[in-house]
Order: sequence, then C-alpha cells, then structure tokens
Amino acid sequence: SSTLSILNTQGKADPEPVKPAEQPKLQIRLKNEDGVVKLILPTVAETSAAASWSDLWEQLQQRLQAGKRFWQPLSVVHLIAQDRLLDARQLQSISDALTDVALQLQLVETSRRQTAVAAATAGYCVTQQSTIAPLFPQSTEDAPPLIADPLYLQMTVRSGIDIRHQGTVIIMGDVNPGGEIYAAGDIIVWGRLRGIAHAGYPNNPQCLIMALQMEPTQLRIADRVARAPETPPPQFDPEVAYVTPQGIRIARAIDIKTTPYLRELALPGSKRSEDL
Repeated sequence: SSTLSILNTQGKADPEPVKPAEQPKLQIRLKNEDGVVKLILPTVAETSAAASWSDLWEQLQQRLQAGKRFWQPLSVVHLIAQDRLLDARQLQSISDALTDVALQLQLVETSRRQTAVAAATAGYCVTQQSTIAPLFPQSTEDAPPLIADPLYLQMTVRSGIDIRHQGTVIIMGDVNPGGEIYAAGDIIVWGRLRGIAHAGYPNNPQCLIMALQMEPTQLRIADRVARAPETPPPQFDPEVAYVTPQGIRIARAIDIKTTPYLRELALPGSKRSEDL
C-alpha cells in the first residue's frame, strides 16, 4: 500500500504539529467518612516527575471549587499527605483554601518526619505513619512491633492537639491539659506533662513515660492505665512511669537504672502513682 503525504510549496512534507505538554493528572481526592472530610494527596510515586507544588496547588483549588459540595459547613478535614513533603507555608496555604470553602483542617497524617514537625508546630493534630518494612514477615503474636525513628518536637502541646507516632516521641516543652500524646515507643517530655500520655501504643508494656514534672491527666502504657494522685507532691523531680506486675508505677528518674539491652529498676525511693 502507498503512503500519502501532504507536500508544501517546496515539495517537502510539513512537520507534524507540536502537541502541547500533557498536564499532570488530577489525583487529589476528597471523600466523606462519618462526617469527616478526608483530603488525600497523591504519593510521590503517583505524581508526574514534571509536576510541581504549583501544579498540586492548582489541582487542589480546582477540586475544592468544582462540582457540588458534599460536606456540611465547618466540617473537619483530615489531610492524608502520605509521603509528600510539606512545609509550614504549604500547610497554611492548604488550610486557607479549605477555609474558603467552609472546611477546617484539624489533622495531618503523614509518613514524613519534616511534615509531621511542621504540622504539629502549626497547631494541628498529627499522625505519623512508619515507612519501615520488616526484613522478614512476623509470624508470632509476641513479636515486638516495628518502631519508627523518634519524633522530636520543640513546642508546647496545647489543648486539643493530638500527636500520634509509631516510635518514641520527644517533646521539648510542656503538654498542657487537653493535649494528647500516643507513641508506639517511649514518651519523653522535657517540661510539664499535664495532659494524656500513652506510651507503648497499642501493646508494648516495656515502654516508659518520662517528664521533668509529672502532673498527667492520665497515663497509659500498653493496655495499663493510671493517674497521678489527687494531692501533688510538695516537690517535683524528673520522674519515670513504667509497668510492673502490679500496674503502672512512677519513680524518680535518678532511681531508674538503664542499660542498652535491659531495663533494670532500682527503686529505693517511694512510688506515688495510683493504679486504675
């Protein structure tokens, strides 16, 4: 069969027209789950290499403004950022865009430590998911849970802020009443702990809770629950909460002896916690 070509006046075939560059596909998703609007950003792997923050920002605005709004005014939003790196400025831009359509950003779920720190510092609740995968599948129920790298936050955890992390959480600041910390590892508060702290979440009783001043609303380690006495001690010392066969106990940090492989408790001082 013969091929037909369109020739120009010089007898040469015209070049094919240049196609415009394809725009990154719209991958941002919005869905309603039990009254909570989930804003799901695409992962890095799902995004075109040519896509930038500006492309993602334009897609977000289009998604929020397009079509019928399925949410109630002032609905809470959980931002599922996945492995996308977001700084404080970008989080503020997302929050402002949500506010424009009567939505309020409350929680950021991420696997990136930098994003978790930026979100917590900005005053949002944070859930940091671990990206660590096991070398071998765990076949026994007694196998210890995977622990992510520590999450270090230099801030005051105010009332209403909820921090969740699959490793140790270190707070350089206070945890106010109404603030909540959930960690798969230890919880270390370089300040006053007056909110709720749950270490070893959900089922690791070998974890510890440490604070310079221990005045918690509630302490939890794995499935054990305790509270501080109603009458505070006359003097506060750095203290550590840990699990014993009798429940959670609190001791002065100076009375706790640790080794890299085994935590041995030497408790000459008095124990002041009350078990529930």
